[in-house]
Parts: sequence; C-alpha cells; structure tokens
Amino acid sequence: MSVKLISMVKGKAWRIIPRPLLETVLNNHAQHHRVPQPLILHGPRGVGKTTLILERLYEKWNTGPHITGYVDFAESIEEYHPKHGHSYPWTSWNVCPPPKLVTLKTQLEHCLETMARRAIKLGTISSHQIFATLTKWHSPTTALNQILNHEGSFSDTKMRAVKKKNRVTTSNLWDSAVFKLSARLDEHELNEVLDKSVAVDEGSYYKEAMAALKLAKEVIRVQEKWRERAIRDLNNNGGFSRSLANSATDWPCLLIELLSLAAEMDYFQPKLVINNIEVLKNAIVEDDRTICGSMYHDSLIWRIIALGANERCLPVLLVTSDSYYSYKAFMDFGFPDIFISRETFGWTPAEAKMHMVDDYFSQSEWDVIVEVFGPNPRHLIEIYALKLSNYCQEVINNDGSTFEDIVDLYLAYLQVNVVNPAMDKALLLLEKFAVDSQSGKISKDRLRFGAPWRHPPKTDIQSWAKIQLMDFVQSLVRADFGVNYLADCSLEFLDDPSALALIEVFKYGWFVVHPTGSILHSPHQSWYPEMPCEMACSATDTPELQKLHPVPLAADHTRSQLSSFAVTRRIQIIDSAIPVYYAV
Repeated sequence: MSVKLISMVKGKAWRIIPRPLLETVLNNHAQHHRVPQPLILHGPRGVGKTTLILERLYEKWNTGPHITGYVDFAESIEEYHPKHGHSYPWTSWNVCPPPKLVTLKTQLEHCLETMARRAIKLGTISSHQIFATLTKWHSPTTALNQILNHEGSFSDTKMRAVKKKNRVTTSNLWDSAVFKLSARLDEHELNEVLDKSVAVDEGSYYKEAMAALKLAKEVIRVQEKWRERAIRDLNNNGGFSRSLANSATDWPCLLIELLSLAAEMDYFQPKLVINNIEVLKNAIVEDDRTICGSMYHDSLIWRIIALGANERCLPVLLVTSDSYYSYKAFMDFGFPDIFISRETFGWTPAEAKMHMVDDYFSQSEWDVIVEVFGPNPRHLIEIYALKLSNYCQEVINNDGSTFEDIVDLYLAYLQVNVVNPAMDKALLLLEKFAVDSQSGKISKDRLRFGAPWRHPPKTDIQSWAKIQLMDFVQSLVRADFGVNYLADCSLEFLDDPSALALIEVFKYGWFVVHPTGSILHSPHQSWYPEMPCEMACSATDTPELQKLHPVPLAADHTRSQLSSFAVTRRIQIIDSAIPVYYAV
C-alpha cells in the first residue's frame, strides 16, 4: 500500500498509513453525485480524521469529474490551527476564543461560490436554472425593482428601472437586470469561466450565467436587510423563528441546491466537506441584526437534511470531534437515522503496534506508551518527535534518563497546556451553575432534594465548585468501567453540573459517552483516552484527592521531581519540539 511521508528532523520519516475500511466507506458515499443524507465523521481528537480527509482522500476527490469544497471553520482561530503554525487543541473548542459568525459565513459562501463558478464553466448551471431555483423559495420581484432603481448596486452608473409596460412579469425584471449586469462584469470575474478559445456566442452564455449568479446573491442580500429589524427584536426578546433563521442561510443553501441539481454522473460531481462543524455553534455575532451562531448552525444542517430527503443533495461530509454529534444530534434533528454516522476511534493497540514497534519505538517503549496514552496517533507522533529532539537526546546521554522520563515530561506538557485550562473552564461552569441557582435561573424541581450539588452555598462558591468537581472525578474513577445511566434508570446522573461541565470542556475524549449513547465512561476506560485519569486535578489539589483514594497522580509525580522554573522551561522546549500535525 502506498503511504505519504511526513519528514522528521532526523530518524525514520513518519508515515501516514492508509485505513482501507474507513476510506472505502467514505469513497462509496462520495462516488454518488446525489445522496439522501449528510454523513458525519466523528471521533476523539487525534485519531486522524483531518489527516484522512486531506492526505488520503482530498486529492482523489478533486480529479476527473469530482470537485470537492473543503471548509475548516477552525481556520479563523489562529492560536489553535496548523494553518497559522499551531496545533489543534486537545480539549473542546468551547475552551478556545470563539470566531466571528460573519467570518465563518464568508468562508462557507466563498467555497460554494467557487464550486458554482466551476459548474458554470462546465455549462451545468445556467441563468434560467438560477432564476428557477431562486423563485422556487423566494419572491424576487420587489427586490429586483429595488436593485434596478438603486444607484451604485453594481457600478457607479445608475441602472434605471424598466418602464411599467415591461414589468409585467418577474422574468422580465430578471432578464433586464441580468442583461445590464452582464455588461458590467469585470475582466477578473470573466477570466474564471472564459477561455481564449471560447466562441462569442458561448461566451455570452457564460457571462449571462455569471451575472445571474451575482444577481441572485444581491436579491437575497436585499431581502436579508428587510429582516434586520425583526432579527433585532428576536434577539432582544428571545425566542426562535424558523423563517428568520432560514433567512441567514438562504444564500449558501441556494448554492448547495444549485450544485445538487447541476450534479451529473461522470461529468460534474461536487462534494462539500465541512471540518470542525461544532465551531459554528459557538460563533459570536458583532451586532444584534444577525442571528446567533447556534441558530445558524441548526438552520444550515436542517436545510441540508431537508434537501437530501426531498430531492437528493450533493454529498455533504461533516467532520467533528464533538461527542454531541455522536449521541445527541440525531435526537435534536428528528430521528436516529437522519444522518449517516461513521465513528472512528483510530487504531486498536494491536494495529498500532504493528505499525509502530521497531520502526519508531522499541517494544519496551511501546509498552509504556500504550499503558499511559493508548494508541492515539497524535500522541504517538508528538512523543516520537519529542524522543528525536536534541534536548531529550542530551538529557538521556548526559543525565542517564530513560524513556519513562520523556513520558513524564510529555505528561507535564499535557498537564500545563491541556488539563489545567480545561479544568479551570469546568470550574467556571460549576460556579456559573451556583450563581444561576441563587438567581432563580435553575428549576426548583432540579434542586429540590438529593446530592450536595443541589444546595450550592451563597459564599465561597469557588471552594464548593472545586470540591464538587474533585468528588465527581474520584467517584467516576471508582466506577472502573463507567455508568450506564439508561440501564440503571439514572438519567438524573446528567443533572449533575460536574458531569455536564466535564463533557462540555473535554467533549470527545477524556469523559466520553459510549457510541450507544447510554454509558459515560470512566476516564481510564475512555475510547483511546487523551490523557490518564490521574491528571484530573492540578498539582495543588492532588493531596486532597489522595486522601480520598490512593491514586499515584501523574501531575504530582512529575512536579515533585521538577521545580516550577524547570517545568516551565522544559514545557517550552517540548512545545517547540512537537510538530504541527493534522492527526485530529
């Protein structure tokens, strides 16, 4: 089998190893020009979902009749994206600064517009098709009149409205606007669809389609402006409006429908891949004239589902590391089979051993890695890069350190960069719960009786939140495998704010929900855990946790050997040694 290499500074080059079964599943879905359902590829961080798409499939999906639009909503989070020289975070995107919704909208629309122009160049989208699709969902008459009478809509010269006798039908208005706009298209726009060999008549056809696409976008923008006051009232008063939510996604959904109708087997087969779709839910808005990110997210996905169910849609692949799409999204959107769900947990230990031992690690080194971290590919490449770094080589040669010391340093790196910020976020969520319960935002039925978390104190909320979180972690560790809250009739388990806080900050990894949706796993039984359960608390909290249960905390073990200055310095060295890698 062919493999793609990632070159290392020294040592054996890191291989991107094919995954035939998963690749076959995704290829079978992508080979159809239209499908009835979107596909969700989900799994823990670091198992290679993005690597699989970009390094193994994306090139194939852009050859011959295939064209694939790729949108990564996390690109705008510069502190946590490989495009900007950083790695994806191990924890939830909720811990990261949220991007602006307008940025994500522009990113998605630009990708779809590029694909639409490709379809125009191939002759599969015409002005008539754009008009028919637009009038199917919208009434553009008033908007067209406004555009024709508006000074400077498409150029510095005024586009005068046609006379009354020529405005008998909407199609007359459309033809008039397209004719005027096609004469004003700049050379850059035409170069995308016109070649020097194109005949004059054929060029006019392409120009008309390009003008129609631009006009349709303007019509929808005009109609969006009409709803700004209604959206402002909705944001101020709360509530939900499906029509207002759909108005924000009209343009991308119109493009998706156009591309789906234009799809033709063995000639033009478009596909859309949206990576890190969960980022869209937390996007922020800059003013009150725009719907919130979660409403935009739900409207976009729901309309893709509806298009697929009613008329068939181009293959849409949603890639995520958020466990919400594993166990809850199908309930929110209707029924269990509303998505095609494909879950990947990477390698099993036996599979990873076959690829790693002898080539990258010795047997003794592998035994340590698989016991502490499991076979997560991102952990493996980061440990391998750390093993080859000059600093670790010097430490091993001069100080007589062993591979276990490298693992300890990597644990300290995860503690400082991953666990501590996530646990701080979880504590803030618990503190918010306490404040909300005192202000009456939490239902009294939820706080009526039972566990101590139902009675948060009015003072010293921080200490209360820390105790609740430590108690929950310790109890889950003692559960050994996990808690089957459906079989045990223990749905109130998810009422505990500690459970919700940890699921929120770690999402798909440390505290995970079983694929069946009814088991919350103990940290050390998680599917390919991102870090061992002993790292649940910071070093300052470990003595208290040890009183509850004698667990040898990795954080305490590491910090006891290193001064705070040494830890900081070594973490900086580790951070520079670990490569930016798309194994997520």
